[in-house]
Amino acid sequence: MMIARFEYQDETFHGLVEGGEVRFIEGSIFGEFERSDRSVGLDKVRLLTPTRPSKIACVGQNYRGHIEEIGAEPPKEPVVFIKPSTCVIGQGEDILYPKVATRVDYEGELGLVIKKEMKDVSPEQTGEYILGCTCFNDVTERDLAMADPLNLAVAKGFDTFGVYGPVIATDLDPDNLMVRTRLNHKTVQEDNTSDCLFPAGYILSYISRRMTLLPGDVVITGTPKGIGPMKPGDVVEVEVQGVGRLTNRVRA
Repeated sequence: MMIARFEYQDETFHGLVEGGEVRFIEGSIFGEFERSDRSVGLDKVRLLTPTRPSKIACVGQNYRGHIEEIGAEPPKEPVVFIKPSTCVIGQGEDILYPKVATRVDYEGELGLVIKKEMKDVSPEQTGEYILGCTCFNDVTERDLAMADPLNLAVAKGFDTFGVYGPVIATDLDPDNLMVRTRLNHKTVQEDNTSDCLFPAGYILSYISRRMTLLPGDVVITGTPKGIGPMKPGDVVEVEVQGVGRLTNRVRA
C-alpha cells in the first residue's frame, strides 16, 4: 500500500494512492482502517507530510561508502541525533536557504515510519512497529556541522530541513532498497541499504532502548556517499525503491 496524507477542500485526510487517484480511508493508519468508496484525482489534492512526527531520530555514518568519503572510522554503535518536528516539510514545498548559512547540503535517506509506541523492543520484534518506508532529505548546514559535532541539532534543525514524503510504502524490506538523490536531474547519490553498517532492526531496537518512539515518528537511517551543496533555484529529488520520488526546490 501507498499511504498518503493530503489536503482536499480545506480539510486534511489520509488515503491510499492507487494509480492517479487517492482513495479516502476510514479509521486510523496507526490501527484499523478500511478503504472507502470515495476517491479523488491526485492532481486535485495537495500532498502533505504523511504523518506529523513528534521527532525525527537520525542515524549518521551508517553507509560504508559515506564513512570512507568523510574519512571517518566506522562507529561501533549507531550515531544518533534528533531533528525537531518544526523542521518538517513535504512534497513540493520549498527548502529555505537560511540567511546565516554558508553551505547547505542534500542528504537523501530511507525513512522508517513508526506504527505504534515503541520502547525496549528487540531487533527481532521491530518489524511489527514499522508502518512503512518513505523518502527523506536530511538537509544540513555543512559548515556549521563540521565546525563542531555538538552543533548537529542546530545544523540539521533549521525550518524546512526535514523533507519527508511523498507517501509511506508498506511491505518493503528496509535492508534491501536502492536510495538515489538527484540534483537538477543529475544523480549525485546512489546506494543500496544493504551497504549499511547497522540494519533497520538493530537501529530501531537501539533507539527504542534509549528513547520512546511514538506513532508517526520517523527514523532516518543514514545517507550514502555523494553529499554535496545546493543553492537557491536548485531542484533536489530523493528516490527510494518502492516508495517513489520526493521533489523540492531550494529558495533563498
